[in-house]
Amino acid sequence: MSDVERSIPLGLRHYNLSISTSDQMIAHKFRGKLDRAAVIAEMTDAVGAAKRSGAETIGVNAEDGSRTDDGFLTEFALAAKEAGADRVRYCDTIGGDTPFRIRERFAKLASVAAMPVETHCHNDLGMAVANSVAGALGDLDAGQDAWVNTCINGIGERSGNADLVSCMLAFSQGFGVSDRAEIGDQLDLSWSRRFAVWASYAFGQPLPQNQPGTGRNAFAHESGIHADGALKDRHNYELYDDDTLGPFQRDWHARTGRVVLTGEYGGMAGFRHVIDGLGVDVSEQEDLVFKLVQLCGSATGKPLTDNELRLIAAYPRELSLLYPGQLG
Repeated sequence: MSDVERSIPLGLRHYNLSISTSDQMIAHKFRGKLDRAAVIAEMTDAVGAAKRSGAETIGVNAEDGSRTDDGFLTEFALAAKEAGADRVRYCDTIGGDTPFRIRERFAKLASVAAMPVETHCHNDLGMAVANSVAGALGDLDAGQDAWVNTCINGIGERSGNADLVSCMLAFSQGFGVSDRAEIGDQLDLSWSRRFAVWASYAFGQPLPQNQPGTGRNAFAHESGIHADGALKDRHNYELYDDDTLGPFQRDWHARTGRVVLTGEYGGMAGFRHVIDGLGVDVSEQEDLVFKLVQLCGSATGKPLTDNELRLIAAYPRELSLLYPGQLG
């Protein structure tokens, strides 16, 4: 509860509050500091504090929910709802759940608690996306909305979490899923590849060639039978349209051959060359934009992407707040 109270001055509108619920973690993580009753008391106190602060929505996380028995998981969810929570998050913290099991557990919990159960799936068995889809279907089986946690490129602890684009494709294209699940927010898949490449670049984690939708080989055909069929009609071997995922980003810094860059050590000539090449006008605040490009380049340790440069050029005064006393 103390964490929630410290956050109140920030004016947060949405909270996700987490605490471990499995016997494994109660015994070997809390080590006698909390028992089941104390776990529920801690959770309800935190929900109450968030509610009193004026929070619009509150989610409560059952960490290690997949190793929490049905009885205590239900008790935890009902206590959360009574305290004012809007949904409970079922965390498959060690990635050991399976699609059939998680769908059944979600349907049962969402039905008894009469509230949405949110997915949070890890990929230790390579089933994070499958489990997320199955859990969401369990919510729908119980007549509840589904909330699905994802990460760009599936980046996360250990083997990662459910990939954002893979989940969107599964819900919009999956057989037996797309006709059941209506996505609440409008999707614009045309940014998929650009987001995937940006995240890969920013985190220094190569994007797998076979990453669904966004990998370089996602629409590559080599086998004679496949190539022949794809040439005759792409629908023979492609589930969804390549164009819907948008273009791969072609940033200035990634050009081959001779290229002049701008960044931490760059001068005004190089800066102007790149900015002019991007078709960006910074004439009114050129010095400020130039200094911000140097500082941001130093902070990232990498050449800035085209859209990072455009962002700096469009909002130099706002971004200068990140560097107090360094732009005088």
